[in-house]
Amino acid sequence: MNMQIVMLLGQDGVTNGAVYALLALSIMLVFSVTRILLIPQGEFVAFAALTMAAMQSGRAVQLGWLVFALAVVATLMDAAKVWRSKGREPWPHGTLGLLAVAALALVLTKVLPLDRIGMFAQALLTIALVVPLGPLLYRVFFQAIAAAHSLVLLIVSIAVHVALVGTGLLMFGPEGGKTEPFSDAFFEIGPAMIASQTLWVIAATLALMGGLWVFFGKTLYGRALQATAVNRLGAELVGISPDLAGRASFTLAAAIGVLSGILIAPITTIYYDSGFIISLKGFVGAIIGGLTSFPVAALGALFIGQAEAFSTFWASSYKEVIVFTLLLPVLVWRSLAHTRVEDEE
Repeated sequence: MNMQIVMLLGQDGVTNGAVYALLALSIMLVFSVTRILLIPQGEFVAFAALTMAAMQSGRAVQLGWLVFALAVVATLMDAAKVWRSKGREPWPHGTLGLLAVAALALVLTKVLPLDRIGMFAQALLTIALVVPLGPLLYRVFFQAIAAAHSLVLLIVSIAVHVALVGTGLLMFGPEGGKTEPFSDAFFEIGPAMIASQTLWVIAATLALMGGLWVFFGKTLYGRALQATAVNRLGAELVGISPDLAGRASFTLAAAIGVLSGILIAPITTIYYDSGFIISLKGFVGAIIGGLTSFPVAALGALFIGQAEAFSTFWASSYKEVIVFTLLLPVLVWRSLAHTRVEDEE
């Protein structure tokens, strides 16, 4: 192994690690606010990548029907809730907004020449299609059981993941998808060539992390989510809606997943079931951060990306085994370091 190979592998590791860091942050965000381990996080990534690939190849985009159907179900659930309360509860206008967005996105996928509208417009339409999946999944599957035991929430999360993987097979088929790169340029740094797509991934990751820092530190909704993550009961007592916090966290997680899918789609071929393994590596980074520390989780995800890249060179057949085996010493260390027994909430 020479220096050129080391730099190429390091470039791949940084690119993958940046995506895993984003997924780790979204998993931690949802878990801290709702106590839900968002197993379907990877489906946001896969659906975004495959949707954009379908647009560029001129194939029909079927995701709009799924989003529209979930929006209709969520609207009917809200209508039933308002009817049972005999008008005492206000109509949740957020669901109607999601229904309107889903309907508009569905119409656009049918009337626009998707393969000729340009990459920027394709990315915006992909965002409009996939991001509403986040709050809709929370409303349909999780909101009614938000106060249930964490194990129940985990089982439902796994069930939603399995259902989405099967739906993804129906919508996109077993063939993989890959999109055009944002830029074909290369930059020579020493003995290695740095692809501009790698710089796009790093820049977008840093921009999103900076945006999240501003959102949580400077905005009212961000501070409300932060308060919910620190003390859910206390946040509810001071008037922060747990339903709104849940929908907001799922929306942010979906947005992060969509951005990740758009970023990695030009780099690797994505299949309908690729999301699980991608989000699992983000979950390893989140575990390294103890599901509490965002900076440690980001560093852990970058380490996972580097370990994966170099494992591919030395033992490609065992790269997944090596990556996930790294989780074991972290779990042992955290188990030994955490000696205090906490009561169940």
